[in-house]
Amino acid sequence: EEVIYWNELTKIMKWSKKHVYSTISICWGAQASLYYHYGIKKYKLKKKLFGIYPLKIKICHTMLLRGFDEIFNMPQSRHTEVKEEDINKIEELEILAKSPEAGVSIVRTKDKRRIFVTGHMEYDRMTLADEYERDIRLGREIRVPFNYYPEDNPEKTPPFKWRGHANLFFINWINHHVYQETPYNLDELEKM
Repeated sequence: EEVIYWNELTKIMKWSKKHVYSTISICWGAQASLYYHYGIKKYKLKKKLFGIYPLKIKICHTMLLRGFDEIFNMPQSRHTEVKEEDINKIEELEILAKSPEAGVSIVRTKDKRRIFVTGHMEYDRMTLADEYERDIRLGREIRVPFNYYPEDNPEKTPPFKWRGHANLFFINWINHHVYQETPYNLDELEKM
């Protein structure tokens, strides 16, 4: 609530309840949305979670992760986290993917209308490199992104090892959670 645009953000989230069938919130946006809708707090990490982390699917039979391998990679770049035990207290929520290193990474409501992604599947190949170089230029304490550069060498081009799953994730969301589920008459959303 300390960000200067919190009131504007809550107006958008409130508006989306009646006007949008399915939403995806990403990283800080996911944490803000979980807090707004369910009171789930974020917790500061001891050090920045920064790199490419393997995630394990917790719920296998979901159209959102259709075609995914059991373990897939997702970029992470954040200083805070949400805790699994807080999410498990909310009957309406289910954790789809997580890892010991990255924690909870994909959560959704059981009605499939709200999806919360704590990482960055939308990142391009060089986004973490750009963040790393920016932080070095600014004199911030930063370590090489985990599992990103070959041999942890920033001089080498990182492999784009999450692109396939990222594309599949957004295609699955648009097809199965938006296109096939959104009612033709949006006035029906209010009744849902």
